[in-house]
Amino acid sequence: MNRPSPDFCPRTSTLQPRILSGAEMIVEALLKEGVRSVWGYPGGAVLPIYDAIARQSTLRHLLVRHEQAAVHAADGYARATGNVGVALVTSGPGVTNAVTGIATAYFDSIPLVILSGNVPQSMIGEDAFQECDAVGITRPVVKHNYLVTDVKSLPQILKKAFHLARTGRPGPVLVDIPKDVSLSSGAFEYPNTVDIRSYRPAAEGHEGQIRHAARLLKEAHRPYLYVGGGVIAAKASGEILELAALINAPVTTTLMALGAFPGTDRRYLGMPGMHGTYEANRAMQECDVLLAVGARFDDRVIGNVEHFCSTPRQIIHIDIDPTTIGKRVKPTVPIVGDARRVLRRLVGALGEAGIPRNDHGAWWATIEEWRSKRCLAYDLRSDSIKPQYVIETLRRIAPSDAMVCSDVGQHQMWAAQHYRFSAPRQWLNSGGLGTMGVGLPYAMGAKQAFPQREVFAITGDGSIQMCIQELSTCKQYDLPVKIICLNNGYLGMVKQLQHVEYEQRYSQSYMDALPDFPALARAYGHIGFTVRSKNEVETALRDAIAEKKRTVFLDIHVDPSENVWPMIRGGHGLDMMLIANEPINS
Repeated sequence: MNRPSPDFCPRTSTLQPRILSGAEMIVEALLKEGVRSVWGYPGGAVLPIYDAIARQSTLRHLLVRHEQAAVHAADGYARATGNVGVALVTSGPGVTNAVTGIATAYFDSIPLVILSGNVPQSMIGEDAFQECDAVGITRPVVKHNYLVTDVKSLPQILKKAFHLARTGRPGPVLVDIPKDVSLSSGAFEYPNTVDIRSYRPAAEGHEGQIRHAARLLKEAHRPYLYVGGGVIAAKASGEILELAALINAPVTTTLMALGAFPGTDRRYLGMPGMHGTYEANRAMQECDVLLAVGARFDDRVIGNVEHFCSTPRQIIHIDIDPTTIGKRVKPTVPIVGDARRVLRRLVGALGEAGIPRNDHGAWWATIEEWRSKRCLAYDLRSDSIKPQYVIETLRRIAPSDAMVCSDVGQHQMWAAQHYRFSAPRQWLNSGGLGTMGVGLPYAMGAKQAFPQREVFAITGDGSIQMCIQELSTCKQYDLPVKIICLNNGYLGMVKQLQHVEYEQRYSQSYMDALPDFPALARAYGHIGFTVRSKNEVETALRDAIAEKKRTVFLDIHVDPSENVWPMIRGGHGLDMMLIANEPINS
């Protein structure tokens, strides 16, 4: 429920619309949308908006140290809550610095509204100081964007922006506001509803296609559920769990969908794709009915598309975005609709058709044989600190509702493979764009949303340096996150690719001048520890968890020779996996 908006001292009778400046309208609109926090960085073009924020006390602004982190933190908040995150940046370098964060949210379908300032309209196109075409620059990486040219249209545009961001396939929407619009005044009437004639996302799914899908699943001997991030966006995890139990089918979740199905459930086969499990990938190739929900069949999941499509199988594809269906793999049964609603009707259709009696015993026997290869095993006897051991230890001792925010690299894959998430929105990471530096800002956004929950940022010595200045933001706004740096002295994933594909020529992947991370953390006012011994790992993690009021940076020096296995090389098929650097043939 929205709290009362601040009083900007109406300039007319209360029976008439209030006359507000454009800047005041923005604050009012955010409050009416339920927004209570904005991440941003000021500049000349947005100072009217910052002044409006300063003249009220309901909307909280959090000052980051770089605009990229503003969008990442708003993104982390959105991933953690499912609500629309909001970032505010100035013109020119402010908005160009924000583009990486916007693109990250776009690739992962995260609901954001980004407010950018621009120079006054009279100066647009004149190469004015800090002028840039924000609409043109961001067009390829937003769901939609607007350039506001009249203060009277501002309330309607903001309403549309939030509606577009949170409905259908979610995504970022940019609203570019020239300074003269922020300073102009007009009557403020915020719409209760919005109707965009050209935007009508289908939600229910086609009845005939749903019944067709039910028949295929009922008759399947080797069914398989392939779950993508759209299941989390649609809040459809419960429906996936119900369907898997109903037809006794194995389940795989993509990197973006970890937690959508309990990682400890016996039906869970792990993550598919480039660094997925052997059993998940073999099941993807050898099932006879594949149900894909909220997933994109992207290259990191299915490998070589021609190899994937060479195996005959019936494919059911459910997605809210019609452009995703058939984009890479042609399904037998395409269903456009909201995953939660469609799955509910699919379960109902299965019930009407008679619950399948086949327990798929032969299928499960084959899967158990694949599982017996223990593809995620590593050397537990080693005296060096194995990164997998750190992740598994954290999983064992962390609170059950802890949130894990990951940067991008080997540490990301180890966390995805070994943490075993039990619920949606426990795992926040950059999937589609693979953006280094997101881990700490994501953790800030998650901690701001859920201050009572433990929030861990799992990172590497390369990724953390992308946004390490945000340690200052953590201090200023009392965001006591726990940073776990798996320090191997390399850009680990780059080094691994060089190891596998470039004859071990490690060009520019060695970090030769790393800072003393714990000392740097202490310089920002936090707690920092170095961990170099395996027998120190659990104690250090427990000490970090016990510290409730301050950010803790654990610099854990892990085995630099360790790589992420299994692995599928680019352009190869799902059954062409490397495990411990040895090929496994189907």
